[in-house]
Amino acid sequence: MSTAQLGVDAPRVDARDVDEARRRLAERGAVVLTGLPATADALAVAAAHLYGERLRRLFPIRERASEDGGAVHLHADSFDQVVDIGGVPTRRRDPDEDAVLVQCVRPAPDGGRSFVLDAYRYLDTHADPELLDFLTGKDVDLYGAWAGLRGLPATPRVARHVEYTRTGRRIARRTDGAVPLHRDRDAGHITAMLDRFRDSVRAIEPELPRIDLAEGDILAIDNYRCWHGRDPHTGHRAVRILTLRTDDAR
Repeated sequence: MSTAQLGVDAPRVDARDVDEARRRLAERGAVVLTGLPATADALAVAAAHLYGERLRRLFPIRERASEDGGAVHLHADSFDQVVDIGGVPTRRRDPDEDAVLVQCVRPAPDGGRSFVLDAYRYLDTHADPELLDFLTGKDVDLYGAWAGLRGLPATPRVARHVEYTRTGRRIARRTDGAVPLHRDRDAGHITAMLDRFRDSVRAIEPELPRIDLAEGDILAIDNYRCWHGRDPHTGHRAVRILTLRTDDAR
């Protein structure tokens, strides 16, 4: 399989056509919803359309604006962030968010196009045997590279890059926060494999199909199956991001 075939050319579907949107998302791993206003409320509406009664939890909407922004490399959204609100620990991000919706608020005048990779296809057809053995067989600290960030729990989040949920869904993680566990005797090998994983994925990015998002368009992604990123851009660009958990999450 060529590297271009690892990409997902997300189809455009009117958000009111709920059955078609759900079918396309299940089939491709990503879909672009059209016909909704460029408001924060529209993200919650889109989540309800796509997941219905399977919705378990929505996390706070994040707004991202950038001026002459650099590339965002392929990744799967996940983070482990707990904050204190009025004395009550409150989760703002979850390591097992299984869906992400990216709403275009203002497209860049040049560049900034999105791209999506089917990680299941990458694992099944592209990853070399040694890398695949690492991704499926070695525990890492998923967010250890970001240990100094406020709100990130001090306890390491130990997991493998590829795991399965209790319902049988495969999780394909991709984060630049992963590091070897403290005093892991294989730390040198793990660091080398993390570098190989990063380089292997980034080498594919130029060949992936690009996805144009107009104002109000929402790119919905199966966060267990796909990794996403965007090209560098000039000028101002703004998006809103909503991550969530469904009944099928870990």
